[in-house]
Amino acid sequence: MASDIKVGLIGAGYIAGWHADALRATPGVRLVAVCDLSRGAAEGLASAHGARAFDSVEDMIAAGVVDAVHILTPPQSHGALAKTCLAAGLHVLVEKPVALSGDEAAGINAAAKAANRHFAAGHNFMGLPAYRRLKDKIAAGDLGRLSSAEITWSFPLAPLRSGPFGLWMLREPRNLILELGPHLFAFAHDLFGPVTVTGLSLGKPIDLPGSGTRPQSWRITARAGDVDIAFNLQLVETLDDRSLTVRGSSGIARLDYAADVLTLAHENTADLVLNPFRRQMADGWEHLREGTVNAARQFASLNRKSPYALSFQGLFDGFYKAIRGIAPLDARFDGAAAEAVMRAIDATIALMPDQGRETRVFPAPRCAPKPTALVIGGTGFLGRDLTRALVAQGRDVRVLSRGAHGPFADLAEQVETCPVSLNDEAGLCAAMEGIEVVFNLARALGATWQDCLENDVAVSDRIARAALAAGVKRFVYTGTIASYDMSDSSVRITEQTGFAADMSDRNLYARSKAECEARLWAMHRNEGLPLSIARPGIVVGRGGPLQHWGIGRWHGAGAVRIWGPGNNPLPFVMIGDVSDGLIRMGEQDAALGQSFNLVGDVQLSARAYFEAIHNRLGARIRVTSGNLTALWAADAVKSALKTYALRRPGVIRASLRDWKSRAHFSSFDNSQPKSVLGWAPIGDREAFLQKAVDEANLMGF
Repeated sequence: MASDIKVGLIGAGYIAGWHADALRATPGVRLVAVCDLSRGAAEGLASAHGARAFDSVEDMIAAGVVDAVHILTPPQSHGALAKTCLAAGLHVLVEKPVALSGDEAAGINAAAKAANRHFAAGHNFMGLPAYRRLKDKIAAGDLGRLSSAEITWSFPLAPLRSGPFGLWMLREPRNLILELGPHLFAFAHDLFGPVTVTGLSLGKPIDLPGSGTRPQSWRITARAGDVDIAFNLQLVETLDDRSLTVRGSSGIARLDYAADVLTLAHENTADLVLNPFRRQMADGWEHLREGTVNAARQFASLNRKSPYALSFQGLFDGFYKAIRGIAPLDARFDGAAAEAVMRAIDATIALMPDQGRETRVFPAPRCAPKPTALVIGGTGFLGRDLTRALVAQGRDVRVLSRGAHGPFADLAEQVETCPVSLNDEAGLCAAMEGIEVVFNLARALGATWQDCLENDVAVSDRIARAALAAGVKRFVYTGTIASYDMSDSSVRITEQTGFAADMSDRNLYARSKAECEARLWAMHRNEGLPLSIARPGIVVGRGGPLQHWGIGRWHGAGAVRIWGPGNNPLPFVMIGDVSDGLIRMGEQDAALGQSFNLVGDVQLSARAYFEAIHNRLGARIRVTSGNLTALWAADAVKSALKTYALRRPGVIRASLRDWKSRAHFSSFDNSQPKSVLGWAPIGDREAFLQKAVDEANLMGF
């Protein structure tokens, strides 16, 4: 029996988790290595899968531990990494986009042939079971002679409106089609052959802070043989429609590739009275069959066979069968297909203004910033607003970011972006040189309590130690009102209310932030950390998301299940008011050693908020109440299945009290920030709605 193929992942970001889980379900392979420039990220993923961590591709290759690699790094690094690995005798699977151009994809393909190794493109949606069935139907002639197709990606891209704006796909207009286009063009090439792009229309432009405009609507026309094709991308707040529709002389097929659902429509030979009835019944049967099969699959697999997971499993099945010599590499994923897809994207980019390059040029700075304020987490929703508010008050600001790109190109004389790892205490100390006030807005979400301790609590400690070493005058930390017990409507919360002594039955975010606060207060008492803590409410305003999970559980942009009945006042607060409160905390001596619940004066109920969105924007969102006891019971069942059936360690089961807290039943007294800081949040309902709804760009256009 042949030994398992040993696999390494290069890149330990979000998508790496999907690859790791799908590899676990792929026969004949074993994940043995994870490589990332961040040693901590590599070790975190590697330990969860019994693999070895590396922080250098060269070290991983030299160790001789892998036969194949998945390249999951930012796209600009794909070409060089793929060629390095191929030259070392490794098979490579490269996430989309495999390259930045058709020529670069061709270079990878040539390197694979020269090395006699396999190169596969990560066009994962073509690995879906429903897509394979669609190809079989077309091959069997079930749709007749094909005439046209429409391939759609209609799915909100929240970073366009709420950041982070430093993501690779937002750095230039063309990066959006490089990021999303491979999904669409891969379908077209595989089904119909080489694609010739004939037209492009762009719409719904949005301004990114300090970075120019980006289109949110794309319509691309093309032709492949006799088939006319329309590609549609809609990235605003819209109903999820990621679909492929193929029209032929005998029928129409529609693939919902986000849900792995294939439905076909054919004409029937009944008379004019029964014909429409039979057609609608046939359509209903198609949906009933698909829904039943998918529900049964999900239930039996305990959600391990979601459509997205299945798409990766199908991709990996084709790749590793080729490596094992069971079958040639499937044409859906091979190097020729990868090159053809990138050539079509090249043709699309050529039709963009300035070939998709960012042309906005800001004046060269006449002087370098002299920052006295440091904002950690400054590229997020609150951090961006706070940074600009500080500049408006005359301060220069240093922003800590994961990368060197930040949304402040228009403020080059006042803001410098500093790429420092939050795991690098020496780097943090250096970043605080000359700094008077530090605003720590950073947070990390973990899947386990151990994750939170390592990636949130330990980071908070490290930043505070660096602030002490640097001798900063003020240290402002943002906690969360979620750490309070808000389950009792008879309780009015003040800064003296305090958190529960035992937070182990609370959700990880609330518990982690509370633990950060406890440790910071200890450093304040014992080591003199000049600490103030802010706990913002539900923050709204321009740059914030429509799908705010502090209000309810969202099901796309058009439906939300409110936490609870939705009639109690919620602790809303305007983004500008939060920034103003934070600045006051960093400036006023009276704030030292104090905490402040930054909750606004206009406290709408959830239902009133969504009614205002409907009345003012014409967007009716489907709103239903959430039975918190039922949600708690369902969560308890899921937790038990994860613990005992899936054998996942460290699963947290939140208490009923925690679930009720999500509804924010308790009210808040915001008199302390008003009296101590002179804070004055918006008090007029109409003025609040003007900023929270009318000017907030909730829909993206």
